[in-house]
Amino acid sequence: MVLGCVIHGQGDLRVDELPEPTPAPGQAVVAIRYGGICGSDLHYHRHGGVGDFRLSEPMVLGHEVVGTVVGYGEGASGPAPGTPVAVHPATPCGVCPECADGRANVCRDTRYLGSAARTPHVQGGFAARIAVPAEQLRALPEGLELRRAALAEPLAVGLHAVRRAGDLKGRHVLVTGAGPIGCLVVAAARAAGAARITVTDLLPRALEFAASAGATACVRADDPADPNWPDGEVDVAIEASGVAAGLDTCVRLIRRGGVVVQLGMLPPGQSPIAGNLLVSREIEVRGAFRFHAEFDDALRLLAAEPSLESLISAVRPVRESVDAFALAADRSQSCKVLLEFGEE
Repeated sequence: MVLGCVIHGQGDLRVDELPEPTPAPGQAVVAIRYGGICGSDLHYHRHGGVGDFRLSEPMVLGHEVVGTVVGYGEGASGPAPGTPVAVHPATPCGVCPECADGRANVCRDTRYLGSAARTPHVQGGFAARIAVPAEQLRALPEGLELRRAALAEPLAVGLHAVRRAGDLKGRHVLVTGAGPIGCLVVAAARAAGAARITVTDLLPRALEFAASAGATACVRADDPADPNWPDGEVDVAIEASGVAAGLDTCVRLIRRGGVVVQLGMLPPGQSPIAGNLLVSREIEVRGAFRFHAEFDDALRLLAAEPSLESLISAVRPVRESVDAFALAADRSQSCKVLLEFGEE
C-alpha cells in the first residue's frame, strides 16, 4: 500500500492508503517525490468541484508531480528506472479536430490527472506511486532538481498564455493577479523579452513573490493612488486572477488594438466588463487554457533559472496534507506549496 491525498467531497480531504499500482501495457510507474498544490486542487477541497466539474466519487488530487521512474508495463519504454522525471498531466485523444489542428491543449476528449471532468474521474498524482502512460514522462534537463521541477506544470501554463499574447519583445505587459500562476506568467514574460512587467494584486506578500519572479512594478489593486500604476496604456495584458475586476482592469488599461489574454478561470456565469471598449478600441481578447508542448519548454527554463525556486514557499509531508492545503489557500503567507512523498 502507498499513501495518497484523496478528496472524498467538499471539505473532506484525507490521507488514504492506496493499492500499489501495477503498470498496464504502455504505462510506467513513477515514485512521486513532490507534488504542487494547485488552485484547482483547492477548489475541489473547498467547493467540491471546479467550475462545472463536480466530484461524484473519491479522487486522488494533484497534477503537478515529479519523481523517479520505477518500471514499465508491457510494450512501454522511456527513461531508465531511477531517472528523475516530470509527469506531463495531459493525455489528449489525438484524433479530435482540435488535436488534428495542433491544439491538443483544448482536446475535447483529453484525460488530465486529478480531474472530475469525466466519470469515472481521472485519478491524480498525489500518491507515493502512480501509473501513467509512458509517453507522459519527461526526463529532467541536466542541473534541474526535482523540487524546482515541480513548478513545470504551472510554468507551462504561463508560457502558453504568453504565447497566446504574441510577440512581447520590448513591450509593456500588465499581469493582474500575483498567485503562483501570475508569478510564473511574469517569469515567462521576462523570458519572452518584455521590457516592463506591471503586476497587480490585493496582497503585499503576493506582490513580493511577483517581484522575485521579475516584475518591474507592483501595484495594490485596491489602491487607485498607488504610484506604480502604469502612467499610460500597456501593450499586452494577461488576466491571471480569475475575477471579473481583473479582466475589467485589463480592458481599461490596454492600448488601442492591444491584446488581452484571459488565463484565470472566471466564476461560472456572466462576468461584467467594459465591453464597449472592445469595440471602440478594437481590443482582442484571447483565452489561454492549459498547455501542450510548453511543458518541455518549462523544464528547460527552470533549469536555466534557479531563482524561480524562490516561489516555493513551503514543503510539507503528505501526512500533513490538510494543513498544507490550508497554507496553500492563505495567499497572505504562501505562493506555491509542495507535498512531499517518500525519499529522493
